[in-house]
Amino acid sequence: MIMKLMSGLKPILIALLIVVGLQLSGFMGTASFYAHSAALRTGLFNASAEKMKKPKTFDYNFMIKDLEGTKISFEKFRGKVVFLNMWATWCGPCRAEMADIQKLYNSVDHDKVVFVMLSIDDDKNRAKVGSYVHNKSFTFPVFMPSGYLPEQLHVPSIPTTFVLSKDGKIIAKEVGSKNYNTDNFKKFLEDQANN
Repeated sequence: MIMKLMSGLKPILIALLIVVGLQLSGFMGTASFYAHSAALRTGLFNASAEKMKKPKTFDYNFMIKDLEGTKISFEKFRGKVVFLNMWATWCGPCRAEMADIQKLYNSVDHDKVVFVMLSIDDDKNRAKVGSYVHNKSFTFPVFMPSGYLPEQLHVPSIPTTFVLSKDGKIIAKEVGSKNYNTDNFKKFLEDQANN
C-alpha cells in the first residue's frame, strides 16, 4: 500500500522539484513565456470581441510617465478609445502576448485608438523596461505609473488589459495572456472608435 502511494506521489514530487528548480535558477519567467506563447498559438486564448454588459466608468484621475520620466495626466486620453495593458518585464505571460499586441498596434489608426502599455515594474527598473522594449523592437507607447493608480487598476494578476470607450467606460477587460491580433478584436476596436 505504501509503495503504491509512493509511486503515485513520484510524478508530483518530480514536477514540484522542476518548479522549485526553475524558480531558484531564475528561469521560471522564461519557461512561463514559452508555455504561454505556445498556448496563444492554439487560438484558444483569443481576446473576446464583445462589449461588457455593464460598462463601468473609468477613473482618469492619475498620472503616468513615459520611459524618459516625463509625467502625463491620463486625462489626456479622455475622448479616445484606449487599449490599456498592464504588464511587467518579469512576467512571462505578459511577454508572451506582446508580439501580437505589437501587430495589433501596427494595424490600427493611432488617431482613433490609443495604446497605453503600462509597466508595473519598480521605478528603479525603468532602464530595464526601456531596454526590453528596445531589444524586442516594440514601437507601442510604454509608460509606468507615476505614484497613485486608481482602484480599478489594482488588479490581482497581470497581464490585465482594459479597453476604454470614448465616453470613459471600461467596455472590455481581459485577465491573462490573450491574442489580441485577431480580425474580430480589430473590428471591435474599430467599431468603438467609429461610434
